Amino acid sequence: MTSYQQDPFNALQAKTEAQKLAFAPIVFHTARTLRDLGILATLDGAGKNGLDAPTIARQTGVSEYGVKVLLDMALSAHIVTWNKPNYVLANLGYFLANDGMTRANLDFTADVCYAAMMHLTEAIQEGTPAGLKELGDWPTIYEGLSRLPEKAKESWFNFDHFYSDRSFPVLLERVFAAKPKRLFDIGGNTGKWALQCCNYDQDVNVTIIDLPQQIEMALANAKQAGFAERIHGYPVNMLDKSQALPSGADIWWMSQFLDCFSPMEILSILRRVRAAMSDDATVYILELFWDAQRYDAAAYSLNATSLYFTCLANGNSRFYRSEDFLELVEEAGFTVASRTDDIGLGHTLLELKAG
Repeated sequence: MTSYQQDPFNALQAKTEAQKLAFAPIVFHTARTLRDLGILATLDGAGKNGLDAPTIARQTGVSEYGVKVLLDMALSAHIVTWNKPNYVLANLGYFLANDGMTRANLDFTADVCYAAMMHLTEAIQEGTPAGLKELGDWPTIYEGLSRLPEKAKESWFNFDHFYSDRSFPVLLERVFAAKPKRLFDIGGNTGKWALQCCNYDQDVNVTIIDLPQQIEMALANAKQAGFAERIHGYPVNMLDKSQALPSGADIWWMSQFLDCFSPMEILSILRRVRAAMSDDATVYILELFWDAQRYDAAAYSLNATSLYFTCLANGNSRFYRSEDFLELVEEAGFTVASRTDDIGLGHTLLELKAG
């Protein structure tokens, strides 16, 4: 990954890049519209020869004017190339049309973040999720996940699950190597991890610790999957220090949960877990650290998503630099028994023991 110590642009290049930033919202919507109207898929099917504008218009039902104005912008954005009189899908266009990660990121930005980001300055100045009002009237997005507008809710969960689900096989093998009987899943969301656990090990019981509205969704999913007897809920607002945590787990599990909180809130949560857990229990934290990524595109995506936390989620959380996060782990009274980077799509698994 880039060290970020050198400026990659000379003056002329920097001016060009500045214009790209100035028009970035227009290019974003161009790419999204080309995808959603089927123009990228049509060009993908045409192969290396491409198609001219009248043919694309006939095949997609989009006006020739619409085809040309979109694809001419796409030429400037290197989404397509030009082989007169045909437009040809470029590599960038191929990934916009076919790549699952790109689709998840694009839809999340469009349906969840786009309108809200107009309030980013306000969010930074006030330390509040000022853009959340574009989706609903809640203190943070977490109280409103089950009530988001349907398209935003679909894109939010698709984005969340795209990144977490690809780590499950490796994680299950690691977590269940010691044959735990009872697992606490803090921030269990819709219950996807709890369901994976119960499918993987027929003896484990899982307790999901989360907000009441999240537990309601998770338990409904558990019942539908036939695990109502093995998946339970424990409603807690983890920001409320007066609410007690349960005890008796072999494993405490937090997946993409602590990035939803500020450093001081993370420290408070970890201290409460440390106080409630038995000395021989294990805490697993699965997180995305932007400085632990193999590729620049991954770090770019994480730093961009941090601004979703700023503007929409709660106004004070982010994807952390790993060294900053590990300082909080140590201060909370834990030692890192093991650290495994690059799981799935760039996750890090921390195995913690009581210090």
